[in-house]
Amino acid sequence: MINRWLIVGPSWVGDMVMAQSLFKALKRAEPECRIDVVAPAWSHPILARMPEVNEAINLDVKHGEWGFRKRLQLGRQLEANRYSRSIVIPRSLKAALVPFFASIPVRTGFRGEMRYGLLNDMRLLDKRRLPLAVQRFVALGLEPSVSAPEIINPSLHVDAGNQQRLIAELALQLERPVAALLPGAEFGPAKQWPEQHWAQLAEQLTEQGYQVWCLGSPKDEAVATRIQAQTNAPILNLCGKTRLEDAVDLLALADVAISNDSGLMHVAAAVDCHVIAIYRTTTPDYTPPLTDKTDILRADLGGRSELMGVRELPEGHGIKDVTVAEVVGCMQRRDL
Repeated sequence: MINRWLIVGPSWVGDMVMAQSLFKALKRAEPECRIDVVAPAWSHPILARMPEVNEAINLDVKHGEWGFRKRLQLGRQLEANRYSRSIVIPRSLKAALVPFFASIPVRTGFRGEMRYGLLNDMRLLDKRRLPLAVQRFVALGLEPSVSAPEIINPSLHVDAGNQQRLIAELALQLERPVAALLPGAEFGPAKQWPEQHWAQLAEQLTEQGYQVWCLGSPKDEAVATRIQAQTNAPILNLCGKTRLEDAVDLLALADVAISNDSGLMHVAAAVDCHVIAIYRTTTPDYTPPLTDKTDILRADLGGRSELMGVRELPEGHGIKDVTVAEVVGCMQRRDL
């Protein structure tokens, strides 16, 4: 029997990109299987760029919303699809409700918020065996006995037609190499490289012959504008002016992307762009860019483990940040 999978996807851009490694693993094991993904509407453009996904199913709840009635209604609607298996990537109780209400026979996930009964294939998470987030995603699609899951890197489809539309509408010139700056980070400002560093980097990149694009969501528009105000370098500020699927196609045109630990960092990695990733209060030991074309730079927290994972840095935090020279040095070593 061909499996029909219902996957409850994650809620962040980067995690959804990494989830493609799970979809690829399922398709490699069973090419004829069907994969549908329950996900918030914002993520559907990303899922549409994954050929492994048959359908993105909208879960109309806000981030953090319980939404019991909506989950019940969606589960009952999906019952008619007769899914054979489900994987619940998030570890919350509410994430496990839709597959339960859809009466899916096998419902797999890691032990989390009192999900006994909702999941009937409960896995214990061994963080030492599966240190990376992507390993944990892929492991849910394999038998529990598999000790080290093989990871197939994400590879988002690039729409050449949409690229040409963007080139025309934004009057893009591609005679010079493109450096994409990705200064945003959804989780909080503690993850963001200082604005003056971005401004200085833009100046040096311009001197080296690059054109500089700044990409991000509407929330990143303000920080990009402040970066522009601190430099005379010509920066094309596209933050808030493009859709998520447009960012996929624009990053595929860039020669290099310099990024905080963010969702767009993972998008850039998944379109074969060289990524220079800057980590401050998070760690690449958990969510690195999934590509061989990457350089990873880490701020020095001075041994202060309490700063790991914070949204905002306290006064006098003492972080020794990654320098502009280190970023430029990565590009020179790679001959970018």
